[in-house]
Amino acid sequence: MTEEAEIIAGLRDAGLTGEGDVVLQPLTGGVSCDVWKVETPTGPIVVKRPLPQLRVAAEWLAPVERGTSEVRWLRRARGVDPRLAPEVLAELPTGHAFAMRFLPGCPVWKDELMAGRVDVAFAAQVGTGIAAVHAATAHNDGDRADFPNDEMFRALRVDPFLLHVARHDAELAPVLNALADDLSGRKIALAHGDVSPKNILVSADGPVFLDAECAVYGDPAFDLAFCTTHLLLKAVWSGDVRLNEAAAALVDAYRAGIDWEDADGLMLRAGKLTAALLLARVEGKSPAPYLTDPEHKNIVRDQARALIARPSPLGELVANWKRNLA
Repeated sequence: MTEEAEIIAGLRDAGLTGEGDVVLQPLTGGVSCDVWKVETPTGPIVVKRPLPQLRVAAEWLAPVERGTSEVRWLRRARGVDPRLAPEVLAELPTGHAFAMRFLPGCPVWKDELMAGRVDVAFAAQVGTGIAAVHAATAHNDGDRADFPNDEMFRALRVDPFLLHVARHDAELAPVLNALADDLSGRKIALAHGDVSPKNILVSADGPVFLDAECAVYGDPAFDLAFCTTHLLLKAVWSGDVRLNEAAAALVDAYRAGIDWEDADGLMLRAGKLTAALLLARVEGKSPAPYLTDPEHKNIVRDQARALIARPSPLGELVANWKRNLA
């Protein structure tokens, strides 16, 4: 049986296809999963299945069990606010695949940003949404028990973004190794692990978060840093100052939602992580695909190295980034 036939059989067994024809349409854009839009007699749904080897130039292996973890995150986020994540319809027996509801008319935030449609207010909603999940799960023993994914998070985030760079940069290795150890050791709240514009849909009700394969009970500062990094990188790529404003709005909105720990401490951790992630997106295993101009890469590389050497809270880092690009 082909993989598509297995997917269809799983959907039929789950009662999601009706009796008519089913058509699978591959969707593109991700490196870690196969994703299909499935046309059924009862309407479209989306099926996602994690890959054991990610589609990047360097060898990057990851456990497929992350599909089950993603389902748990989506359901947990909907428990905080049903607008924050799509509804999971069924878990399928093939390779930790699962089906979720298709959301029509919801563009991907990355596509909007790359097209020059920068909505600063929406960026603030993203910050508010991330903080809401962190606040609801902070210091929660049940959530910690449900997401014991340290090994998976290390394979998908700590190693390719921090340790990979450390192995190739003797000067920064001590700082990056210490940052990796701190990130791995903190157990504060449920982190999504991949809060990127490519994983956020723009709906009429605000952001919808997808692709929580890297979910872990860990440091919430990582989610804030990861998303902020993407906005700052796109500001270099596009030269659009509104992306800097969007980053600042996201950070401010997130900070306003912190009620589980000292906000200053979290913002300093997020600043350190953002500086390291900026460097990782030109030197790590998963470079930002749109940063193809050597001058842009050098700007990011030079600024990131300076920021790593002189850590600052995230709000200050964002403001400095904007000034240095002016």
